[in-house]
Amino acid sequence: MARILIIGWDGRAGSLAHELRERGHLVRGAAGETESRAIEEAGAEPVSADPDRLGTLLPHLQGVSAVCWLAGENERLATLVETLVDTHARGLVCEPGPAAEAARRVAETSNVGFETATEPGSIARALDRVLAIREGPSAG
Repeated sequence: MARILIIGWDGRAGSLAHELRERGHLVRGAAGETESRAIEEAGAEPVSADPDRLGTLLPHLQGVSAVCWLAGENERLATLVETLVDTHARGLVCEPGPAAEAARRVAETSNVGFETATEPGSIARALDRVLAIREGPSAG
């Protein structure tokens, strides 16, 4: 079981939250106050945060195993990946785009798990890969 933080709440987020909960994960949804009802209806814990202000997200990273960014194209993705280095989060899944490519470069140099995906099913599978415990070389 893992705790997943979904940042940005849109139509896909509800479906993703349901799928993640079926897999046994706990889900936290970070969005504005107007989305809190929809987050609760999806069975997730709502937290108030503004993706354009990373400082509002930092308290909600505590105890999170992975982050899913559904808040659209945002130049702050790379900074968020840098921040994940100092948390328990194993990585981030976001939509593809120029900001995602910048974030991917930071993830590679920082050894942070990183995937891109667009649909709830593919996002859930990407989160599974980010959460997978990477095995070391075989002792053989």
